[in-house]
Amino acid sequence: MEFFHKVTTYPFMHTRRTWYAVSTAAIVASLILLLVRGLNLGIDFTGGVVLEFSYPQAANIEQTRAALEKAGYKADVQRFGSDRDISVRLPPQAQQDVKTIGAAVTQALQTAAPGVELRRAEILGAQIGEELKNQGGLAVMMTFILVGIYTWIRFQWKMGLSAVVATLHDPIIILGFFSLTQIPFDLSVLAAVLAVIGYSLNDTVVVFDRVRDNFHTMRRATPEEVLDASINQTLSRTVITSGATLLVVVVLLLVGGETLKGFSWALTVGILVGTYSSIYVAGAMSLELKLSARDLMPSQEEKSDVDALP
Repeated sequence: MEFFHKVTTYPFMHTRRTWYAVSTAAIVASLILLLVRGLNLGIDFTGGVVLEFSYPQAANIEQTRAALEKAGYKADVQRFGSDRDISVRLPPQAQQDVKTIGAAVTQALQTAAPGVELRRAEILGAQIGEELKNQGGLAVMMTFILVGIYTWIRFQWKMGLSAVVATLHDPIIILGFFSLTQIPFDLSVLAAVLAVIGYSLNDTVVVFDRVRDNFHTMRRATPEEVLDASINQTLSRTVITSGATLLVVVVLLLVGGETLKGFSWALTVGILVGTYSSIYVAGAMSLELKLSARDLMPSQEEKSDVDALP
C-alpha cells in the first residue's frame, strides 16, 4: 500500500538542526511544567473514596456527573457490570468517614434519579496509590532498558542509543502536555504512555531496517543520503499507519466521554510525537553518532596463515 504515487525525495536530514531546537524547547518546557505544576494525579495514585451505585433503570452517566458537580463533588464516574451500575470515585475527603460521604453522595444522586441505591463504599488508601506510582515508574524504566537491549542486538549500539533517546523523548512531552492541561493522570493514561512507547519504537525499527538495507545497496551514497532515502521510502507506510490509528483515536476522543478523555489525549499526542521522533530524533541522532555502512557490516576475522593455504 502506497500513500504517495511515487517515492518522495524530501531532505529530512538537511533540516535536522532546526528540529533539534524544537525538540529541545519542547523537552525543557515539559520538564519545567512538571517541576512547577506537576501532574493532576487521579484517584488511582492519590487514593480516595470509591462508591458503587445501582439504578432502577439504565444509568445516565452525564446526568450523574452533572448531579455530583451541582452538589460540589469533583468525581470520576464510570459504568461497570450492567448498564444500571456505576462507580463513583472521589478525591480524598478531609475529616469525613466513608459512611457520611456515601450518604451525602447518595442523596445528591437521588435528587436527579430517585431509586438509586448505594451498594458498596470503601476508601482507597494513599499507600496503595503510592505503590501504583512506584510500579508504574518501574514499568516505564524496564521498558526503556528492554528497548535499548532489543535495538542494540538487532542493529548496532549507535542505533540502539538513538532509539532509546527517541523513545524517551515521547513520554516526556506527553507528561508535559498533561501538566499543562491538568487533565487527570490515572492508570489508563499510564497504559497509553506505555502503548505510545511501543508504537514509537515500531516506527523507528521500520526506518532502521530500511537504513540497514540501503547501506548495503547504496554503497556510494553518504550516510545522510542513506537516511533520507530510507525515511522517504518508508514515508507512505508511516503516513498510512499513523493516519489510520490517529483517526480511530480522534473519534474515541470526540465520542468516548469523560472517562476515556485522558487515555485518548495521551494516544493522540503520543502518535503525533512518536511519528516525529522516529524521523527527527532517532534517525538524526544516529547520523550525529557517525553511523556508517562499516558499523552494520559483519565483522571479518583475520585469516591465519593456515586458512590462506589452498
